[in-house]
Amino acid sequence: MGVYAVTGSASGMGRAVADKLRAGGHTVIGVDLREADVVADLSTARGREQAVREVLAASGDRLDGAVLAAGLGPAPGKDRPRLIAEVNYFGVVDLLEGWRDALAAAGNAKVVVFSSNSTTVTPAVPRRTVGAFLRGDVERAVSSVRMFGKTSPAIIYAGSKIAVSRWVRRSAVQPEWAGAGIRLNALAPGAIMTPLLETQLATPSEAKAIRSFPVPVGGFGDAGQLGDWVVFMLSDAADFLCGSVVFVDGGSDAYFRADDWPRPVPVRRIVSYLRKFRGFGR
Repeated sequence: MGVYAVTGSASGMGRAVADKLRAGGHTVIGVDLREADVVADLSTARGREQAVREVLAASGDRLDGAVLAAGLGPAPGKDRPRLIAEVNYFGVVDLLEGWRDALAAAGNAKVVVFSSNSTTVTPAVPRRTVGAFLRGDVERAVSSVRMFGKTSPAIIYAGSKIAVSRWVRRSAVQPEWAGAGIRLNALAPGAIMTPLLETQLATPSEAKAIRSFPVPVGGFGDAGQLGDWVVFMLSDAADFLCGSVVFVDGGSDAYFRADDWPRPVPVRRIVSYLRKFRGFGR
């Protein structure tokens, strides 16, 4: 049985994951603002440092895996864009970088980061927003969406999820992750029935947009089903899964982007690889 850190463990999909892991006999170190083994505020650097420190102490500096499910949705509010940026991107990256040695100590650790299908179905997300996240510049990430006014929370939400997905794919294949026996992947849910979605559905203006959004299989996803996906991605069956973003969204991503993926790798990248590793073209 393994030891797993789960952020966002007090509610929604994070709670579903924690419950399923515990039911399977695993030890879960939950991280959340309340009702958790580690109570920490991931919207602040100090809170993230606390979460890193207390999880390492509770795990004895060895983690068999981690699930980064904590996140904030695009609700209204002047300060919401910054909170979204801090939790959805830095609340993943800072924690995983802090836990990397503990994950490597397990020898065959699995990490699942919660992304979102907003990464591919939200238009107009500025490249500079994503770039600012990847450079670790929260101020520029937040300022880059101010022009969107009331819709800025939705734009920075999508931007944070795009950035964290790219961070996963870039990091997953590196020696310090894949080479250290850590499998790093992301899960991209669509509309899942969680307390957040229930709140949105209770707001008439938001409910109309949510219910009219294309979901080919119909209805909404179940948090327990997403929990099952995470358990699979933490299992030995996922040993060969590395740097993947798995969409579980009822078909919405495929509805909008049926012909956009997969695409062949550009020739220039293959040539660059051959030159670097095989002396091609010298």
